[in-house]
Amino acid sequence: MKIVADENIPFVKDCFASIGDVQMLSGRKITPEGIADADILLVRSITPVNEKLLAGSKIKFVATATIGFEHVDVDYLKNNGIGFASAPGSNANSVADYIVAALLSVAQKHKIILEGKSIGVVGVGNVGSKVAKKCEALGINVKHNDPPLFRHTGDPKYRPLNELFDCDFITLHTPLTREGQDKTYHLADEKFFASLKPGCIFINTCRGAVHDTAALKNAIRSKKLSAVILDVWENEPNIDCELLRLVDISTPHIAGYSLDGKIAGMIMIYNAACEHFGLKPKHKIEDFLPPPTVPQITIDKTHPNQQLLLHEIVRQVYAINRDDFNTREIAMVEPEKRGKFFDDLRKNYPVRREFQNTTIILATESTEDTENKLKGIGFKVKRQK
Repeated sequence: MKIVADENIPFVKDCFASIGDVQMLSGRKITPEGIADADILLVRSITPVNEKLLAGSKIKFVATATIGFEHVDVDYLKNNGIGFASAPGSNANSVADYIVAALLSVAQKHKIILEGKSIGVVGVGNVGSKVAKKCEALGINVKHNDPPLFRHTGDPKYRPLNELFDCDFITLHTPLTREGQDKTYHLADEKFFASLKPGCIFINTCRGAVHDTAALKNAIRSKKLSAVILDVWENEPNIDCELLRLVDISTPHIAGYSLDGKIAGMIMIYNAACEHFGLKPKHKIEDFLPPPTVPQITIDKTHPNQQLLLHEIVRQVYAINRDDFNTREIAMVEPEKRGKFFDDLRKNYPVRREFQNTTIILATESTEDTENKLKGIGFKVKRQK
């Protein structure tokens, strides 16, 4: 079998070579000509998969190594007998780690005490539910909004969107949908931002078009928002550089880019492809995960400021401000080169491991609350003997 794969899927050639010949291409350069004689197509979120791409090809199976699949015309695949798989939940922990790092960084910058603050989580699926749990571990009060989940479960913890507007933070974790009762395109529009609590901090790590760029810029300029954390942008990779300059933390759509998440997504679509073609998988996630870059952090004494301690520990594993610094360089290059610069930041993203790979060795006299917070945001914790 011939397999065409986005080169940004890590270890995809090493893994899928067990079932076919793998040709790797840039996600934006996957064309009808390039896949005409292929049997399997493996993409990430930047490749639109539809009739225009697939018509006339031999493709029998398509997979996206991402949790979202709005870039894939699944109806077309189904109607043409083409198998499909995505990777739901694969990078959920990565995004939740990102949110923790961003909250601690912004709190440090603006001198905010997170304990006792409130956050509205819009979209409580695989990603949003993990974000909610980690925020709760930090002592933040969480309000949940997810109309489809409410209709499905009837659980009263899922509240109407307007009940989240008085939160100190609001974070978006929805798919991008352009029609229907749960449409999320420009969900965060002028009315949305006008309804928020003055000084609210806005976070978007799902899809850029879930917020309205013009409305977001107005909310920042008018001081309605006290800070903005943005990982996703409308019209990627050609992002709005004025907005880039206005936000507090800017990153190039990499919240879910931990190596753990990428490899988990790759293995999920590998297993799905094997199942589709009746093959026995020869690889598992452990075959590709290297040892952690920061296996252990030792805290020799108690710290007078618990939140600052958490920030310092998290920063040793994931320095989110480094991503912010690199992203801001987009505004310094020539306009016609900015899109490529954005894509290159993603393509050449450095290895980032999740908190779960690191063990914190705490001083004996450290409080139980500190230990619980560290465990709650994902670290392993041991006490010094």
